Amino acid sequence: MAGHSKWANIKHRKERSDKKKGKIYSRAMKEIISAIRQAGPDPKTNNKLRLAIQKAKDVNVPNEVIDRNIKKAASPDQQDFVEMTYELYGYGGVGIIADVMSDNKNRISSDMRIATNKCGGTIATPGSVSYNFERRGLIRVAKDSAEEDDLFLLVSENGADDFLPEEESYLIYTPIEAFYKVKEAIEAAGGRIEEAELAMVPKIWVEVNDEDADKNIALIEWLENLDDVDAVYHNMKIS
Repeated sequence: MAGHSKWANIKHRKERSDKKKGKIYSRAMKEIISAIRQAGPDPKTNNKLRLAIQKAKDVNVPNEVIDRNIKKAASPDQQDFVEMTYELYGYGGVGIIADVMSDNKNRISSDMRIATNKCGGTIATPGSVSYNFERRGLIRVAKDSAEEDDLFLLVSENGADDFLPEEESYLIYTPIEAFYKVKEAIEAAGGRIEEAELAMVPKIWVEVNDEDADKNIALIEWLENLDDVDAVYHNMKIS
C-alpha cells in the first residue's frame, strides 16, 4: 500500500508538472503573438518580440512551434492578448493570484465568476492580495543531478538568496535581476532544471486546517484548468 501510495503521489505530481509545462509553452506563444500584433514580425526592429522568442527558447519550446505561431500572428483574424492579474481570497484568509493572458476579457471575467460560484472564494480588489507577494525567480533542480554543497555555493555566488533542499529536488529563489545568471550557471554545471520561472512568492504564509485546505485546492485546480490562466499562486500553509 505504501508503494502504491507513493506511486500515485509521483504520478499526480508528474501530471501537474506536465500541465504546468503546457501552460508555460502556451504563455510563451501568447507573448510572441502579442508582440507581433503590437509591433510587427521582425525581431530586429521589435524588441518585445525578440525577448519573447528568447523566453520561448529558454523554456525549450521547439523552433517549429515558435515559427508556426509567428506565422499565425500575421493573420488579420488573430486577436491580440492582454495581460491581467486576478486576485482572490480563498478559505481561511488565503490569498490567491492568477496570472492571465487572454484575447477575450469578457470570457475570462465570466470564467472567474463561475470559478468562485462553483468552488467558493471571492474575487478581491486589485492590490488587496498582491501586496503580500513579491515577484522572484524560482528554480527547481533535480537532486540526483547536483551535490548539495556544490550547488549551494554555485547559486550563492551568482546571486541566489534562498536555497531549500526538498525530498527529490533543490528549490532556489533569486531576485529577478539574478534569475537568468543563476539559471545559466546551473545549466553550465550540468544541473538538471525541472522548473524555472519568475513566480509570485508569498511574504507571509496563512496556515489553514485540512477542510479549508481541501476547498482551496479545489478552487486552485479549477483556476489552473482555465485556458486563459497561465499560473496560479497562493500563500496557503496546511497545518
